[in-house]
Amino acid sequence: MQENKMRIAEIVRNTNETQIEMSLNVDGSGKSALTLPVGFLEHMLTLLAKHSGMDLKMTAKGDVHVDFHHLTEDTGIVLGEMLRQALGNKAGIRRYGFFLLPMDETLVEIAVDFGGRPYFVYNVDFPTPKVGDFDTELVRDFWHGFSCAALCNLHINLKYGQNSHHIAEAIFKCAARAIRMATEMDPKMHDIPSTKGVL
Repeated sequence: MQENKMRIAEIVRNTNETQIEMSLNVDGSGKSALTLPVGFLEHMLTLLAKHSGMDLKMTAKGDVHVDFHHLTEDTGIVLGEMLRQALGNKAGIRRYGFFLLPMDETLVEIAVDFGGRPYFVYNVDFPTPKVGDFDTELVRDFWHGFSCAALCNLHINLKYGQNSHHIAEAIFKCAARAIRMATEMDPKMHDIPSTKGVL
């Protein structure tokens, strides 16, 4: 039976490498308030909130004097944990989402299943190792951490693209739209969207 509650979550995660405070409202309007020391990641999360329709607040610090890996990966993990928490037993959601997103010369395809099992497929080759001071390989680390923590199947495919900034941006926007579709309430589905009866 469908849960009748606000789909919100808050998490504080402190390690020796990162300190993250984040709150999420799945049924928001795409607002974001972000404070973190990695400008490109902040840009990507702003896009993610806007295109998913979720409200996202975040304050983060970390060992960015080493590199951006720990903070980027941990942010993906916390976001996945929060979404899993906010969705509760997942009664009434569409569960599956997919999107095909163009951005200038770039085309990205993403599919997601919030079925309770993590699986991550990533077919993306960036033409450059960095966008500004951000390592493009960290895009994979972010979404892998998200997939594992959210317990979702996540398939990210770059169909084609030439500009690394466009590719990263298209991935975050496309993922946002796929997540939005999957987490929307389905007017035809009021129970758990699985024949197993649990997700």
